[in-house]
Amino acid sequence: MNSITQPEHSDFDPIELTEWREAFVGLVARGGSERARQVLDAITAMARDPAIGWQPARGTPYVNTVVVDQQPVFPGDLAVEEKLVSIMRWNALAMVARANKAYGELGGHIASYASAADLFEVGFNHFFHARTDTVGGDLVFYQPHSAPGVYARAFLEGRLEEADLAHYRQEVGAGPSGTRGLCSYPHPWLMPDFWQFPTGSMGIGPISSIYQARFMRYLMHRGLLDTTERKVWGVFGDGEMDEPESMSALTLAAREGLDNLVWVVNCNLQRLDGPVRGNGRIIDELEALFTGAGWNVIKLVWGSDWDGLFARDKDGALVDAFSHTVDGQFQTFAAKDGRYNRDHFFGQNEALAKLAQGLSDEQIDRLKRGGHDLVKIYAAYDAAVRHSGKPTVILAQTKKGFGMGEAGQGKMTTHQQKKLDREALIDFRNRSNLPLSDDDAANLSFYKPEKNSPEMRYLHEHRQILGGYMPSRISVADPVAVPALSVYGGFALQADGKEMSTTMAFVRMMTNLLKDKQLGKRVVPIVADEARTFGMANLFKQVGIYSSAGQCYEPEDIGSILSYREAKDGQILEEGISEAGAISSWVAAATSYSVHGIRMLPFYIY
Repeated sequence: MNSITQPEHSDFDPIELTEWREAFVGLVARGGSERARQVLDAITAMARDPAIGWQPARGTPYVNTVVVDQQPVFPGDLAVEEKLVSIMRWNALAMVARANKAYGELGGHIASYASAADLFEVGFNHFFHARTDTVGGDLVFYQPHSAPGVYARAFLEGRLEEADLAHYRQEVGAGPSGTRGLCSYPHPWLMPDFWQFPTGSMGIGPISSIYQARFMRYLMHRGLLDTTERKVWGVFGDGEMDEPESMSALTLAAREGLDNLVWVVNCNLQRLDGPVRGNGRIIDELEALFTGAGWNVIKLVWGSDWDGLFARDKDGALVDAFSHTVDGQFQTFAAKDGRYNRDHFFGQNEALAKLAQGLSDEQIDRLKRGGHDLVKIYAAYDAAVRHSGKPTVILAQTKKGFGMGEAGQGKMTTHQQKKLDREALIDFRNRSNLPLSDDDAANLSFYKPEKNSPEMRYLHEHRQILGGYMPSRISVADPVAVPALSVYGGFALQADGKEMSTTMAFVRMMTNLLKDKQLGKRVVPIVADEARTFGMANLFKQVGIYSSAGQCYEPEDIGSILSYREAKDGQILEEGISEAGAISSWVAAATSYSVHGIRMLPFYIY
């Protein structure tokens, strides 16, 4: 712990307050952090008595959640992984810039993937498990603007050719030349053997990942599929969190205890036109929202180079400075060089200036944010997958356009940066330390190491350990026998002149399908809180409403023939008043054949 500092507000008895603080420091020293938490929990319960009316301050200091002495040993070859991520960044940049050089304003994005590349690579090298014949694998929702980087990795893996990369966003023109064009954003309709999920809609992607994670639990609790070891990963941008759908199902994930869900929010602090929260801090805001919703929050803010500064900072000057720096200023620091940061960040007061005395301007310029440090990222991911009982979000601070230097790093216009001049390309090459000549760099040549190089062997070996390459979409699933029409529609074939509402006819048809020995267990009725409206109340007892907790109460109508029944193996997905949630569940069930290899038949009744 840092040495005891006085609070900012005035106190009528500072000696008493100091004694309390010293007592707590002593408690930590003698009993450790676990005992300190136990004591604080007990005191907090007393302090929340309405007569006292105490409420804790929201948020935590602007530092990493996983402290240095809790970090696991990094299991990879750091030098090789850093070289690989530099190659990915270059090829992604070259792909987008070549397309725009040839076709003017064709579009595409460089800066988003440049900021997220390290986050993706740690996942690909150590955490993202592919689907195999014996393992279901993880599900990954990719930040849409980072698609070029995923293509760049598939190119090194040998799954895409150089000609494919040269036809980025040019699918129509690729066909006649016998080449495969690459769609701008992830979508299985456009690339049916590659992308698993469409994530171009920046709100529907995040909410879909939550309902996919819940559907995996639904399959397991109903005895249809073992999903115990599988995870759903979502890599999204901080700007995407402004979409209402992105945040609308956070409480569902916590309520269901979806510890099979990990979100990585790439907090590069910028959206399309400027800062996400110029006058605030988006990481603090998201921490409060996710914590309040019941998630486990891991802040990944600063890289390893900062560890020494924090260790020497006995008076908390760094944490204090961070607490008074808003994202708009952090963006400026990202765009400027080491000299500027020395003068304007470390130059704010004597304590900060003293911390920076042993650093050159170049060293200050290279101080990494947490989302660009592979060791710190691994530590955060490791903590996330080991956490149980709650979904986890990792709030990773990065620099938009990382590595682009003066051509784009941290600049207001970086999201729209699609072309770079010769000097900027050579500078990017130099920063990435790639073996390309000046002409190769200026001509946007793709780079692929030799087949037997350490980098290529490492890339393939790690994916083999994790089950194979991804993203990859498999659309093969065992067929399910469909009953004869007379079995589920006999009431209509022999109506005998009886009239029936469409809702009644539908419910009778679905009820008959649910009774079928082969197809019945695959039927997924989905309602947005209107089962009674559509005459489906009889299904409550028949097949039950899915609840991961079962039914922990005696329903008011327990004596009724149509009583409300929740069950862990319940079949109905009752989504409450959430049409976005209901359609997300429908998509999860409807795509189960390709995602899980098991065919399901969802009905969304609205």
